[in-house]
Amino acid sequence: MSTFVEDEAGGSGTATAMARDATKEESEDGALLEYERQMLIDLHHSDGLVICAKGIHYNRVLLGLLRALCDPANLVIVMNCSESEEKYYRGQLNSRHVHESATNAREREKMYLEGGIHFITTRILVVDLLKNRIPIEMITGIFVLRAHMIIESCQEAFALRLYRRRNSEGFVKAFSNSAESFTFGFGHVERVVHNLYVSEMFVWPRFQSLIQTTLKRYEPVTVELHIPMTQKMISIQTNILEIMNFLVKEVKRINPNIDMQEITVENCVTKKFHKILQLQLDTVWHQLSQQSKMLISDLKILRSLMITTIYHDCISLYAALKRYKSSDYVMNSSGWGVLDAADHMFETSKRRVFNADDEFEPEWGAKWRSLSDILCVEIPNDIKLNGELRRNKSAVVLILCQDNKTCYQLNQYLMLGAERCLLHMALKNDVKVMKMSKKYQDMSESKNMMHGMEAIQLSEGAVPTRVELNDPEELQGEVEEEPMNAYQDSYIMTMSVAEEVEGSEDLDVSTQMETGRFSQIPTVDRQKCVTQPIVCIQTFKSNTSDPLSLEATLRSLNPQYVVMFHCNVTAIRQLEVHEARLRRDKEDRIKVFFLLHAETIEEQSYLTNLRREKQAFEHLIETKKTMVIPRRLDEIVEQQMDDEDFGESASRRNAAQESKKERMKVITDMREFRSDLPCLIHKLGIEVIPITITIGDYVLTPEVCVERKSISDLIGSLNSGRLYNQCTQMVRNYAVPILLIEFDQNRPFYLQDRYMISNDTVSNSDIKQKLQLLTLHFPKLRIVWSPTPYATAQLFYEMKQNKPEPDEKLCSVIGSDAHAAETEVLDKFNMEISDFLLRLPGVTEKNVFRLMKSFKDFKELLRASQKELQESLDSGENAKLLWEILHLPQKPKIEVSSGKFPAQSRFRNRKFQKGKQ
Repeated sequence: MSTFVEDEAGGSGTATAMARDATKEESEDGALLEYERQMLIDLHHSDGLVICAKGIHYNRVLLGLLRALCDPANLVIVMNCSESEEKYYRGQLNSRHVHESATNAREREKMYLEGGIHFITTRILVVDLLKNRIPIEMITGIFVLRAHMIIESCQEAFALRLYRRRNSEGFVKAFSNSAESFTFGFGHVERVVHNLYVSEMFVWPRFQSLIQTTLKRYEPVTVELHIPMTQKMISIQTNILEIMNFLVKEVKRINPNIDMQEITVENCVTKKFHKILQLQLDTVWHQLSQQSKMLISDLKILRSLMITTIYHDCISLYAALKRYKSSDYVMNSSGWGVLDAADHMFETSKRRVFNADDEFEPEWGAKWRSLSDILCVEIPNDIKLNGELRRNKSAVVLILCQDNKTCYQLNQYLMLGAERCLLHMALKNDVKVMKMSKKYQDMSESKNMMHGMEAIQLSEGAVPTRVELNDPEELQGEVEEEPMNAYQDSYIMTMSVAEEVEGSEDLDVSTQMETGRFSQIPTVDRQKCVTQPIVCIQTFKSNTSDPLSLEATLRSLNPQYVVMFHCNVTAIRQLEVHEARLRRDKEDRIKVFFLLHAETIEEQSYLTNLRREKQAFEHLIETKKTMVIPRRLDEIVEQQMDDEDFGESASRRNAAQESKKERMKVITDMREFRSDLPCLIHKLGIEVIPITITIGDYVLTPEVCVERKSISDLIGSLNSGRLYNQCTQMVRNYAVPILLIEFDQNRPFYLQDRYMISNDTVSNSDIKQKLQLLTLHFPKLRIVWSPTPYATAQLFYEMKQNKPEPDEKLCSVIGSDAHAAETEVLDKFNMEISDFLLRLPGVTEKNVFRLMKSFKDFKELLRASQKELQESLDSGENAKLLWEILHLPQKPKIEVSSGKFPAQSRFRNRKFQKGKQ
């Protein structure tokens, strides 16, 4: 119980009659809990940000608020919602006033006027707000999910800013389940609250007193089993930790000037190690040496080996280590493969598969025997003792594990048995089996083994492959390769009575558990088997990382027994909440078997996650005491308007706004709203007009057009030739074409020979050569390098000072078929010839098409007189320049200013000076 339940002091809360009224409309699976009622009351009275602990989900609170506002008189918008969550809320609401986001703009306008609840993607919402398709003044409020992702440059903050400027009466209510995300960066909590325009922050950790009291009253029955690892597993774990400790010291020794306090062995074994590395090293990744990058890559590999050692079978670990033992890998890595600890690890992993005589005798999974005892002994005995006292007569067992691979292995273990499962894993991983131990030789001759091998199916619907087991050497290569989608996130099987048991028809559930054999349930018949003794194996999260997947499984299966094969904080709390929601007697509550390797990396990782979450909530509680939040909404909006005026005095602000008949505006392509730049441009006080334009991404003035490229997009466009076509169109239609290249603000790079822009297909020299050719071919093209979207927005603001504003109607037409027909350049003239003529003196963009219209080809142009050219160009000076360049020999200019003359001129000058003497 000490590991499963967390007991600490916290705050308190009360429930009122309003929350009790709101629970009357709840579905059949339970009313709101006490702390959920308090959340509902807090959000009902004020706009706020709710931060819950993992497993203490806010879905019921949000569902209650949506039910209360699901009416055509209200216009409610839900932002930043995943597809699975949207499907859940739609199914629970089940109302005609819940609308989907239409693809047609006119249909969306009609739907907005109908009111109700709208689940909209943020990109569509921003465009509709900018184009005034939504009656902003009529919006009742906005719900924001995953509030920890709301930074000032994201699309959600952009939409909230547009909403708040014209609607100060509507509400904003935000939710988040990631307290640790608010601790990254300086002042991240204050910035998120400021971007959400909320006035309160409500913190709900697991140790809050109301949550503590609610869950303690109906806690599940817990059996905690501390399973020791085998001596070989302990030896491998010790060797991996020793190697990781060596690599961490090497990284810190090579980079003494870089802050690497977060790169420790403890953090290396947690599941968020990649996030810690990203935060710590992304800004200096280009400055790290190749050896440092190898060391960090090897730390990730060792972490995966640690997970394989604890969670997976010995065959998978041995197959993985064989790849890292090869000479090619050792030569291209940091060299950890030559350490003594690595040799011991390789040898021990081999001895887990082969005995001292090199016979195939693999070691069972450390938790497999305990799982078998639970399914075949503990659960049947519990059914015999307490089955008659329970209302739920079914024996549904739910096994929860970490990943899809473990889920698949447990399914194979229960269906085939340990020996057949391990032999199947050896065949699948190409492990060479030269000879078998006596146990496997006897088993290969039995009919049960043959029956088990026939039952091996790599995927549902696959044809089983029969494998002859007479000669071990013939086993290699006989099993088909496993397809990519073979690992599922859930398996359901039932317990069927063995044929040898007489009178099986009269056996009860407990007898079936003792004498049964597992068999897979077809997908079609799963709903019929809910009342039968079934076993469901499922991961903590589905493939879509749906946080509500486990809750849906608990609600549909209603299991009587749960086996926690791996540790997971979120899943444990979801079980507590599920049981507290049902409010059952102690005899009917879920019985949880908690399998844990004590004093190992598994327990340490679990405790580390608990400690980090506790520290994050303590940080949020302390920040809430000192955080300054404006109580009035107009103060926040006015403060942001002051920031956008760039030093303009308050006394002159109103007069300046009245004198400005036309606000600064930037024409933006609709596809650019996937980036952060439109949001930052609008934050500087520039109006963003979203339209579909065919040339460029941004139009700043009637003469300035900008094509924005990221580093990866630049490389792809240069290789495919698309950038050449884009620059050609910009040069032809705009006087100042600009190619804007943005690189990652956390990864600055250098165009030097030692550094690589991309590790894909091209090198730095290729990129530089192609950029040089681009500038030579388009002399008018300007290339701008921007370190961040913030710098780009500031650059646009400075470029628009005292410049005319672009016309959105003209920008939408330029480059289209209609505009091409008007300028007589579509299918009438060769654009390559026009580009050549523009390089001749006397030919300009205004007269080039008139010249091409007057003469059929270049020969006719050469035969034309100067008078005929004057009629075509409508300029005598231009005609003279063009006729002379075509007919007269051109002499090199004499550079008098530099004192240099041609050879003949210097000779005549010396002769003249000699005659003069």
